[in-house]
Amino acid sequence: MSKKIILPSGVRAIEAEYKEQYVEEYNSNPFTQCLPQIKSEQEIIKLLTYNPKINKEELLLDGSIKSHLLERIYRFFQPLPIHIKIWNMIDTLIRQSYVARNPFDPNYKRYANETGERIINKNFSLDCNENFRTTASCGLLIGFSGMGKTTTVDNVLKNIPQIICHNTYNNVQFNQIQVPWLKLEAPYNGSLKSLTLQAFLKIDDLLQTDNFKRHVSRNLSTDAMLPILGKLCNSIGVGLIVIDELQHLNNRGVNQTMNFFVSIMNTFGVSLLLIGTPASYDMLKTEMRIARRVTGNSEVIWNNMDLDKEFRLLMKGLWRYQWLNSKAELTEEIINAFYKRSCGITDLVVKIFVNSQKMAIGKGIEVLNIEVIEKVAKEEFQLLTPMLEAIRSNNPSKLIRYEDISRINTSLINTQEINS
Repeated sequence: MSKKIILPSGVRAIEAEYKEQYVEEYNSNPFTQCLPQIKSEQEIIKLLTYNPKINKEELLLDGSIKSHLLERIYRFFQPLPIHIKIWNMIDTLIRQSYVARNPFDPNYKRYANETGERIINKNFSLDCNENFRTTASCGLLIGFSGMGKTTTVDNVLKNIPQIICHNTYNNVQFNQIQVPWLKLEAPYNGSLKSLTLQAFLKIDDLLQTDNFKRHVSRNLSTDAMLPILGKLCNSIGVGLIVIDELQHLNNRGVNQTMNFFVSIMNTFGVSLLLIGTPASYDMLKTEMRIARRVTGNSEVIWNNMDLDKEFRLLMKGLWRYQWLNSKAELTEEIINAFYKRSCGITDLVVKIFVNSQKMAIGKGIEVLNIEVIEKVAKEEFQLLTPMLEAIRSNNPSKLIRYEDISRINTSLINTQEINS
């Protein structure tokens, strides 16, 4: 296990520990050799699983106390195949980002120095990159609101150290801070300048530095700030930038947004992970430069769940957390009721389960039953009724009103990829 250290600024980090990696190109590079070993599927499941604590003694407590204990269920996490796919996508994006950015490679060092000199001379052109060929890529996670996109990504990232401190590598002095990942949220107004400023502030908050104060001024344009940000990302070894709520960037010109993303990957070699609702998918489809980067192995489309074995696995795991005096049996009727009322949206499944227990406790009902579940779904989720009816109907004219729940036809996407 890597040693935890506290930097002079008071920031917590881990000391780099170099391990022989399973993939040859990840060796001989300190940025990849210090990362955790690639995990097996079973190891990923173990790391992602979270089972809330429940004691038999708690079943005897007053109902008002139980209502607080039920909040633990919101932290429940049952890994499914799609979660493993997201883990592997993030892990690959980070490692591949560093392949072309070996700090001991003379060509890369020369390119990084030339880029820095141009910025010092206030030459913010991003075109001079003939000596550098990026291995960075772009990952895409598009899915329904409420499926757990952000939660899953956060759970994966917390298993990857965010600050790694290097001292020596192969008996050569190497004083370097490495930040494997940085997570941003697209501003609600779609401003790329705000997104860039957020990146500077996140780095300063993380490392207790003053880059924002030193490099940013009110009159500096996004085009001028982007090269500075890219140089900063290289100087601290950023491997992946995650941008959540991608749909907010729909408000801006597609070309400008895509140029922003491509510059981060091509010029600075930093991988991207874009997270959004289906509302952002059409924007990405119009740009071949991004589409070709995510096609094949870096695209995860997360529609609502089908009524299949994965949904039943979720229900089986969730059903263990009953704080009523007697535990109800998970029947096919109950599974069907949950699916009908949630349309396979994970967040709604959990909320219906929690609120059904709260209602049962409040009414003195000993065992959770189908009547309570139906009553909660009808009375406490009225605001969602039109959206859920649109999903059930699968009617495009109804679904188009709700951009964050438009189901993406993955079979059509795969057919288009083959034909192209």
